[in-house]
This record gives sequence, C-alpha cells and structure tokens, in this order.
Amino acid sequence: MKKKVNLRDLKPGQSTGHSHDHDHSGSESHDHGGIREYVPSLVSLIFLIIGIIADQLELSFFKGYTRLIWYLIAYMPVGLPVLKQGLKSMSKGDVFTEFFLMSLATLGAFAIGEYPEGVAVMLFYSVGELFQHQAVSRARGSIRALLEVRPKVANIITDEGIKPTDPEEVEIGAKLQVRTGEKVPLDGVLISDKASLNMAALTGESKPATVLKGEPVYAGGINLDGVVMMEVTRKFNDSSIGKILDLVQHATARKSKTELFIRKFARIYTPAVVILALLVVFLPYFFTDAYIFRDWLYRGLIFLVISCPCALVISIPLGYFGGLGAASRNGILFKGASFLDAITKMKTLVMDKTGTVTKGIFRVSEVKAIGMDESELLRYLISLEEQSNHPIARAIREYDGESAYHAADVREIAGKGLSGTVNGKHILAGNGALMQEFGISIPEEVGEIVETIVLVSIDNKFGGYVIIADELKEDATSIPAALRDVGIHNLVILSGDKDEITKRIAGQLGIKEAQGDLLPEEKLEKVERIKAGTKEGLTGFMGDGINDAPVLAASDVGIAMGALGSDVAIETADVIIQTDEPSKVVTAVRIGKSTRSIVWQNILLAFGVKLIVLALGAGGLATMWEAVFADVGVALLAILNAVRLQRMTWK
Repeated sequence: MKKKVNLRDLKPGQSTGHSHDHDHSGSESHDHGGIREYVPSLVSLIFLIIGIIADQLELSFFKGYTRLIWYLIAYMPVGLPVLKQGLKSMSKGDVFTEFFLMSLATLGAFAIGEYPEGVAVMLFYSVGELFQHQAVSRARGSIRALLEVRPKVANIITDEGIKPTDPEEVEIGAKLQVRTGEKVPLDGVLISDKASLNMAALTGESKPATVLKGEPVYAGGINLDGVVMMEVTRKFNDSSIGKILDLVQHATARKSKTELFIRKFARIYTPAVVILALLVVFLPYFFTDAYIFRDWLYRGLIFLVISCPCALVISIPLGYFGGLGAASRNGILFKGASFLDAITKMKTLVMDKTGTVTKGIFRVSEVKAIGMDESELLRYLISLEEQSNHPIARAIREYDGESAYHAADVREIAGKGLSGTVNGKHILAGNGALMQEFGISIPEEVGEIVETIVLVSIDNKFGGYVIIADELKEDATSIPAALRDVGIHNLVILSGDKDEITKRIAGQLGIKEAQGDLLPEEKLEKVERIKAGTKEGLTGFMGDGINDAPVLAASDVGIAMGALGSDVAIETADVIIQTDEPSKVVTAVRIGKSTRSIVWQNILLAFGVKLIVLALGAGGLATMWEAVFADVGVALLAILNAVRLQRMTWK
C-alpha cells in the first residue's frame, strides 16, 4: 500500500521522498541548505592543500602527531558524516554499503600513514556526492515542476462575498470564482457562458482551450480572459490533477528490472569485493618471499576504493529520473521506470480508432442536394436541427451553411429523426427508417454509404442527404511510418465503429490489419489473441482510456490517449499521453530507448574502468589516486552522461 502524500504539506519544489537519493542504506532523500552543503568539502580541501604543501617543503614541525592531527582535522568535515552513516547502516544489519567501504579504506590509509590519500579519497567521494545530489535535483526538476501546477487557493462564492479557501477543503457543489490569471482550483463545470483556459501545464498543448457553459473544466488550467464562475464536481483528491500528481510522485517508486538487478547485484558484489580485498592483503604471504604487509594492505585498500559501486547505483536511477522527467515535459506520464523499459520492447501496437487516431467529433463531410441548391437544402435541415441537442444536430449547425428559416411543429421521432414545418413545407430529417415510415423512396446509391447519413425530404419528396463523419487527427497520418522507424512494425486498428469505416480509416493510414463492429469484450479477446500469437517483443494498446480499460489492463503496455479527466485511464494505463496527439507514442518510445541506451552506457563504463583499475591495483600498478578516479571520477562521468537526457529534444 502506497503512503498517501498530503499535497498541502508540500513546499514548492519539495520532493515527496519516494525517489532513490543515493542512500543505499534505504534512507530517504533530504533537502540541502544551499551553499552550506559545500562548506565541509571546502574546509577539508583547504587543510589538505596546506598539508600537502607542508609535506613537500618538509617543514620540521610538520611531523609525527602534528601531521596526524592536521590531516585528521582535514578528514573530519567530510569523513564524519560518512562514518556516521556507515554505523547507522550497520546497526540496521546492512553492513556492506559504500559508506562501509569508504570508511574502511580511508581509516586503513591513516593506519599505514598515508594521511593525504585517506583525506583525498573521502574528500573526492563527498564532492562526488554533491554533484550527484545536484544532478538528481535537476533530473527531478520536470517532475517537481508539475507539483507547482497545484492550485493554492479556491475562491468560494458565499452570501457574504468571496471566501478564499484551501482547495482540499472545498466540497462538491460549491460555486467558485476564477479571476484572470488564476488557476482553476478543482474539477467542475463552467457556469459562465465561456472561458479561455491555458491547459499547457496539464496537457502540453500551448493553444488555449475554449470552454462553453456546462462543459467540464479541470484543475490546473489557467483562466486567460475575464472572471468566470464554475461549480465543483469533484473533491481535490479525486480531481484529475490530484490523481496525476499522486501518480507522478510515485512514478520513481516503480523500479525497472535493470535497477532492481543492479541493487541485488550490489548486495552480492560489495561483500565479494571485501573478501577479495582481504585475499589481496593476506594471500600473497603464502606465495611471495619478500612479503611486506604494509604494501599489500595498501593494495587491498586501493581495491576497496575502486570496488565501491557508486557509479552503478547512482547513475542508473538517475538515468531513469531523467527519462521520466523528459517524458513529463513532453506531456507523457510513465507510471514507473519499468514502463520506460517495457515500451522499448514493444513490437506490436494495437490502436483504437475513435478518439485515438480520429478526433471522435462529428463533422459534416459531404452535402448532396437533389433538385435544389445545397445551400437551400442546408437551410431547411438546419431549421429543424436547431430544435435538437443531439451531437449530429450540433455538427450540422456548426457547418458553414445558410441562416435557418423559422421552424414550427417540430417533433422528434424516437430512433428515427425529426419532422416539422419549415417555410410552409413539411420537412423530414433522419435515417432510412424515417423515410420508409413516410413512404419516401431514396436512391439506391444512398444505401451503399457506410458513414452516418442524415436523409432529408421536402413535402414528401427526397431532397438530398448530409454525410457525417469522424475526422483523422492532424498528426495521425505520420504515425505508421514514425512507429516503423522506432521498430514497431505490427500495427492493428480495432474499433467498435462500423467495420467498413474502420477499414477505410486504416487504409488512409496505410495499416493493413483492421477490424470494426467489436464489442469491448470482443476487442479484449482479439488483443489477447494478438498477444498470444506475437513471437517477438511486447504488445501495446493505445486507446482513449474510458471504454478501453479492460484492453489497457490486458496489454503488455497500456497507453491512454488524451486522458485528462479520465479516472479509468489514470488507474489502468501504464503510460498516459496527456494531449490528444497519438504521435506522442513515438516520442515515448524514443525517450525510453534513449534512457535505456544511457543506462547501459553507464553500466559498461563503470564496469570497464573498475575492472581495469582493479587489476592494476592488485598488481601494485595503481595508487589511491587512480582508485579515486575509478570510483568518484567514473561516477561523475556517469552522472554527466545521465544528465544528457534532460538536454535532449524530441519531436
């Protein structure tokens, strides 16, 4: 059960503490105090430099206990925190941590008189930690920025006036006022006639959204024009932004298989290296004539420093942080690092049609008039449709036609259409069943039209028809080629819409396999059959997240399209695309592949350098300085490599 985070208690930019922060003992991440966190390292560096200069000048007073005390003072600012953390980890039964390795190696260096090197190892380790904290903070930046979307205040309209209230305390049904420039505090419906909202923080869409009276508004949108009123329909914790914030805050808790493997590997690797270090120290006694304990102890300490798994355990989660942050900047939410990996293995993508590759909005695509002008036919039709709230009626009214006549005696014939008197003529508008009921014959070719069609008769004579069709989304045509470029070659469209329409849309996109007339359970069965028959890679499903919940859950990678406002999508999908752009799935795959590439680069870099320097150290060819590079230097290189993810751009 995930710990519930009270968003009200979060300060701006504060992490929720669920992310790995390079504390291998399992402690949570901590906020740092600006320049103060650099002071210990700076003090240690100054004392170390003065000590090295004194050694080089061979000053008479800088010997014996004076030299030891000086270097101990240099060691304490950076060493004490690590020693404390090591003891804390050991008290919890976690002995073989990087803190234990650093403590053992540096105290061993002091024991054999290598004071400068003991201080240097701990100093550079601490500097590496500082860089790592900065890199993690930057990697979390995009995710943390989403927390800033959280509205701070809700202005409730009361009998006494406007009452500013915390959004978490507002009840359903409350009337709110949202001024220009303010954030919509909660999900609700618009009471005012019209509002223009900037939804970029939620959807990544820069174009303002126009919302009309009675339509939904979502928490986090910014009111751009005038004072508007709204009614709350959900409490904050149940709102879209509340669910998304909770999702994002817990995203890093879901580790990828690579992360989990490296963590398990480190638990075996670290004690194994300690044993090997002991063998490096004592085993040569039995095979070497001139065995000098101090020399072999030094080699063993070098071995310990090199063996610290920092570069692995830092850079891998940092790489995934970067991937999650880059995705959220592009309006894509992954529910965890595991899905960043999974989407790269996807070879088959099944897509819903309506609302996914098409807009899911009725539009007039063709007007055909018989015995009159098309504009005249539209005037009669619009006159009737003005009396209806049906989506098809709305599509006809929005079409660029002539102004309507006055309509009288308009009545709706259930399941068939409308009838009425317009400009002194009896008008019918509806389907074939309506025409049949009134004995009106229609041309044979009309029966071959598969799209939604509105038939019109004027004074009991067939006058023409209007075809209503869904539209492809602007970026839909580019999807198949782009998906094939990223390695997804098997594309399928499944829809509950008519089979002929589904196949026609698939043909426009260049997708060969498509099927319509599917009920939700039939769609689920079809996807499970595709999964079972897929010999290579994973099978993903991309749908609108509302009626496709069973399929989203059953697929290897469930991708919810345009999921703002859809509880089902947030609960069910593995990847949530907050915009209505299906091409974002390509961006998601590219981010996943770049993340995986950088993670594996870091793994190979860390192992490669460590193995080389380990061999040199065991053979006496590497000093503690090379050991510092193999540990801290490689960790820094891995961090810089991981940070590249945040600088990349994806189309």
